[in-house]
Amino acid sequence: MKVDLHIHTLYSDGAFSPELVVDTAIDCGLNVIALTDHDNILSYDIAQKYIKEHDKKLEIVQGVEINTIYKDYEVHILGYFMDTSNSDFQEMIKFQQNARIYQAKEMTALLNKKAGIRIKFDDIKKLVAPEGSIGRPHIARAITNAGGTGSVAEAYSKYINDESPVYVKRKTVSPHDACEVIYDAGGIPVFAHPIDVDIADSLAKELMNYGLRGIEAYHRKHSPAVVEYYSSFAEEYGLIITGGSDFHAPSVNHGTIVMGKNFVPSWVYDELLKEKKRLEIS
Repeated sequence: MKVDLHIHTLYSDGAFSPELVVDTAIDCGLNVIALTDHDNILSYDIAQKYIKEHDKKLEIVQGVEINTIYKDYEVHILGYFMDTSNSDFQEMIKFQQNARIYQAKEMTALLNKKAGIRIKFDDIKKLVAPEGSIGRPHIARAITNAGGTGSVAEAYSKYINDESPVYVKRKTVSPHDACEVIYDAGGIPVFAHPIDVDIADSLAKELMNYGLRGIEAYHRKHSPAVVEYYSSFAEEYGLIITGGSDFHAPSVNHGTIVMGKNFVPSWVYDELLKEKKRLEIS
């Protein structure tokens, strides 16, 4: 069995529609995927409908990736199998979406006023699927499309950073709240790509008090040594291990699809299912 438990669509900062993600996953030989868009769950129902209508053979896990900021660190919390109708979960998603919209509108005003870059909020909004999660990649693309920079990379280096006078930091829920809400909604909270967070070890231990149940050991950024480190960490602290490609788009450098290329053992999905059953019983 081939699994990839971390995939994005154009409902956040991915390049593919849910339908194209399904077809690509099948072409890549995947049996199980999780759709984990940032701060929304819209792609799941679309993908499931597509699978049913076209008799596709692919299992999809309901997932999400909540973007949080804690002590100036961006901490991402993955959630799997939560009851998405849970009122606290819905409120968290709503809060996160409103924070994204506020950030984009404030930055639009500052880009016009301080940088002379004439963009409108709608120029950003149209770059994401309807009701999807507006984020920094969309703002950077809108800046570039308006001729403010020569590339998206330049837009990031000039405007999408704390030192820029036009950058507005997003107000988010805490990783503690994200874990607690996902857990209380019957889901499995997982610390995503811990290699990105210097305080990941101590924070993960702290988040266990708020429902954290897993850590993403397998990730395209993780070397074999890092995979081994976080696998051992998970075993020591009683956490489950998850993993995925964190797919957003085909590789620009190599012209290839990276979905499913990151090796994730099939037992990872088995352990995720066992944890789901354990939570249902407890």
